[in-house]
Amino acid sequence: MTIAVVALLLMMLLALVRIPIAFSMGIVGFLGVAYLRDWNFAPAIAMAQTKLYETGRNYTLSVIPLFILMGNLVTRAGMSQELFRAANAFVGHLRGGLAMATVVACAGFGAICGSSVATAATMAKVAYPAMRKIGYNDELSTGAIAAGGTLGILIPPSTIMVIYGIMTETNIGKLFAAGVLPGILAVLLLCLAVQFICWRDPAAGPRGEKTNWLERWQAFKGVWGVVLLFAIVMGGIYGGVFTAMEGAGIGAFGALIFALGRRALTWPTFFQSLVESARTTAMLFTILIGALMFAEFINYTSMPQDLKTWVLSLGLSPLWVIAAICAIYVLLGTAMEELSMILLTVPIFFPLVTALGFDPIWFGILIVVVVEIGLISPPVGMNLFVLNSLLPHVPTERIFRGVLPFMVADVVRLCVLIAFPIISLYLPSLMK
Repeated sequence: MTIAVVALLLMMLLALVRIPIAFSMGIVGFLGVAYLRDWNFAPAIAMAQTKLYETGRNYTLSVIPLFILMGNLVTRAGMSQELFRAANAFVGHLRGGLAMATVVACAGFGAICGSSVATAATMAKVAYPAMRKIGYNDELSTGAIAAGGTLGILIPPSTIMVIYGIMTETNIGKLFAAGVLPGILAVLLLCLAVQFICWRDPAAGPRGEKTNWLERWQAFKGVWGVVLLFAIVMGGIYGGVFTAMEGAGIGAFGALIFALGRRALTWPTFFQSLVESARTTAMLFTILIGALMFAEFINYTSMPQDLKTWVLSLGLSPLWVIAAICAIYVLLGTAMEELSMILLTVPIFFPLVTALGFDPIWFGILIVVVVEIGLISPPVGMNLFVLNSLLPHVPTERIFRGVLPFMVADVVRLCVLIAFPIISLYLPSLMK
């Protein structure tokens, strides 16, 4: 146990001195295995070789580059603007309507992107100019974008869910299904947060222009392809027609056809999509390999078993244990990006959670939700950094104030999901 704690502190120290988190975890895992074998580096080298080889040939991991490619192709087709335009056509005339349209557009973009940071960055470019044009204050604008961006890792397909499913041997298709209802709940609660802000300060979110039903229909026609693509992919996985890996392939091919049909794909943009997908995939796999090496070292120590024994000996209510784990994730989210958090903590917490009798699918959704809270937690939530870099004219303290009501909405959502696990488990229970 002591060795594992020292290793965790060393890994955090390496990260603090700006060594990439993938290498920090890999170095500590490699040296840790060598230390446990009396500084015999042969087992550590064998472990590193095995993790490299197994990760590269893992068929299940093929879902990651395919879903990333799907998101890049659809994004190149200009779907972020179309999603925002469609959402704005239906709710933009309400007070705070553009902010609610941003949340809805983030949910739609998250259904094809799977990345929180990418969703926030894209919608900052699309939605913020429109809100500023009609007089929205910066707190509401940036808060809605930062909080809405977190939906990218909850609404399926989600790369975080894929990684969690692989690490815990949990069915990825069921994880995707489990994220649907919590995702809808998230959109509703974030929109309620917008309405609360506008109720307190009507000038924060002025009404936009009202559109007629013909204009709404024309706006909706711009996104029908993405809606159909999402329905085919998720419907096929949910109905047991094909696996998550096959669904990813169908999604990538469908996105290619969609982009070609909109005449938005040229050879240069297609090449850029492939390069960007390859670069993102390489980054994810590098982090994953480092995390697997670190997890292997943690498994060699007695930390997971000792932690489980210690918590059970305290006689605490299982829900108090879950609450403590959620608090740890929120704190980590102020300093780390989402994938690193999942890879670092799942090998430690998952054995404890299963020992307490909790469903791994339900716990996976809780992890995603608390990671979302961490991503918008001041002072160093990752989505806040994104907005600060893309909108340098907006003071940092205004961004911090803007996300606070949305953080409250996310905490309410977390409490609801803990109190009513059926919200996360109902759709997976119906899957074939």
